Amino acid sequence: MPRLHMPSETELTREQVEVCAEVTSGPRGKVPAPMIAWLRNPELARRGQKLGELLRFDTTLAPRLVELAILMCGRHWTSHVEWSAHKAHALKAGVDPAAIAAIAARREPILPDERSRAVYDIASTLLANGRVPAPLYARGVTQLGERGMVELVAVLGYYCFVSLTLNTFELGLPDAAAPELEDPEFPGTSR
Repeated sequence: MPRLHMPSETELTREQVEVCAEVTSGPRGKVPAPMIAWLRNPELARRGQKLGELLRFDTTLAPRLVELAILMCGRHWTSHVEWSAHKAHALKAGVDPAAIAAIAARREPILPDERSRAVYDIASTLLANGRVPAPLYARGVTQLGERGMVELVAVLGYYCFVSLTLNTFELGLPDAAAPELEDPEFPGTSR
């Protein structure tokens, strides 16, 4: 059960109402789950959702690459809500369902091209080690460009922030629980 709930319309402050209006009039069209927590600091909610909007909708990275990176964060942190939302976006953006299933199972996916492979390898390495070795960095720059590398790291960092927010405050649960993230050896737990 969520630890925080969206304040009712009568409980929202003027600043919270303004932030909610900004996000619902943008490309998301709704208040995303992590904003339920961020609204406790309206300026954090405003800036956080603006950064997310930029990273999700306005980078040099193709939507399928952005969604691949987001899925990597959702899987890394076992963030059910992030995974469930972005699995749907990834499918719509053209990410192969078999690749999504492999990521959910923590197996290396078969990817269609070198750009996707670079995103996967950089995300895996950075999330596991907090660093990217020189040869992988060079491959990332070759495939994505310097701007694309900066954007990829920003997407990963932002969606780690989102995952940690969702997980800490148990937002969107149990409704958005992703069965593919459950550990079959220990039902009721996540791997």
